[in-house]
Amino acid sequence: MRESKTGQYSLGQKMTVVIKRIGINGEGIGYFKNTIVFIKGALPGERVVVKVTKVFPKYLEAELVKIERESADRIIPLCPVYEECGGCQLQHLVYDKQLVMKRDIIRQAFQKHTKIPMDKLTVKHTIGMKNPWAYRNKSQFQVRESDGVIKAGLYQQESHQLIDIEECVVQQPNTTKITAFIKKQLQDLNVPIYDEEKNSGIVRTLVIREAIHTEEIQVVFITNSKKLPKKRELIERIQTAFPQVVSIMQNVNQEKTSLVFGDETFLVAGKEVISEKMTGITYDLSARAFFQLNPEQTEKLYRKVANVLELKGHETVVDAYCGVGTIGLSLAHAVKEVRGMDVIADSIEDAKHNAERANITNVHYEAGKAEEIMPRWIDEGFKPDVVIVDPPRSGCDDALLDTIKQVQPQKMVYVSCNPSTLARDVQQLTPWYTISEITPYDMFPQTAHVESVCLLTLKDSKKK
Repeated sequence: MRESKTGQYSLGQKMTVVIKRIGINGEGIGYFKNTIVFIKGALPGERVVVKVTKVFPKYLEAELVKIERESADRIIPLCPVYEECGGCQLQHLVYDKQLVMKRDIIRQAFQKHTKIPMDKLTVKHTIGMKNPWAYRNKSQFQVRESDGVIKAGLYQQESHQLIDIEECVVQQPNTTKITAFIKKQLQDLNVPIYDEEKNSGIVRTLVIREAIHTEEIQVVFITNSKKLPKKRELIERIQTAFPQVVSIMQNVNQEKTSLVFGDETFLVAGKEVISEKMTGITYDLSARAFFQLNPEQTEKLYRKVANVLELKGHETVVDAYCGVGTIGLSLAHAVKEVRGMDVIADSIEDAKHNAERANITNVHYEAGKAEEIMPRWIDEGFKPDVVIVDPPRSGCDDALLDTIKQVQPQKMVYVSCNPSTLARDVQQLTPWYTISEITPYDMFPQTAHVESVCLLTLKDSKKK
């Protein structure tokens, strides 16, 4: 088949496309005269009329104009601002087909980024939720003022238009209730709101986190200054309306950046942490500590990690990118020793405290980069039998992968939140490791995101 050149297409051009599959960002993918076309909101099997919005050397992006043949899997989204918000990408697709699609996304990633034959790749069915709504335990809404009215919400996809969100169908209801309440108090008390263009004003982001098992809630004001005008009145009103808010923190971020948190965090009222329970262990969560956003699915995922490792009790384990220690602590009872590291020092302090609180003594945590700390541990004589990695979306650092190749642990579990970087990293390890299985987990229903647990086993030829 001859490859089509996109130079023959123009912006605004209309075309009819049949959708073949869903892409990694939840968009429909089809072809027009051999040219790949990405169309937000289109579903497999649909014939759609689209209008070209962007022309790239090898593909087109287009917007949906009309559906000529509609998929039987299409449903009406629950969210009233679904089209504008962009926080979810798949509310228009029936849930059981979302799970099928997420498994397919992993297979697509391995087909594109690895040389592994697809008939040799075991990708299990996606583990979904009975109730795929109201699962997120943390909200992070930008706060801005427009024509004298304070808004709090998310930016519209590919724009700087803030969508004011009063309710969100994938959030725990308390997170949005409290955000809406605080927004009203900021308005009534005339608290200065951050202005990006002028880099002035005070309140720029509101972060609300709810511990599902303990029902404790933390509020974090992210501000452009150490000052928080009307602080006393704000605290009093929040605590009166929501007694379960046991922690109110302030984080200062004075940089012109897309990063939410700054480096300085301090207590405003209550206590510095909230407590959450998972896999029988109580965790203390500070304002900046990473903790999975869907505790119900996280418990399933951690149980899977333990199951695939088939631990015997004598193993030494490295928990890279360990956060507050959740994966390693859940396994500590079944192994000889766990060592973990993370670049966020607050998370490491939380991990140490969580271990102490649970009376788990066979763990060791250090702040820093996995690719720097792990080689030092090896030099000191600590050789792990198992390495668990749970990296950010960008995947594992090459230096860490190189260390794993040298150390050659018997087993490796890669907990991934990005199929593309999982496939890319695994391809680097294929001379040493066999992929035993991959199990997708739907941590974020209604979105295109898919997490997975991938077990890699050292090849017999490499065992020392």
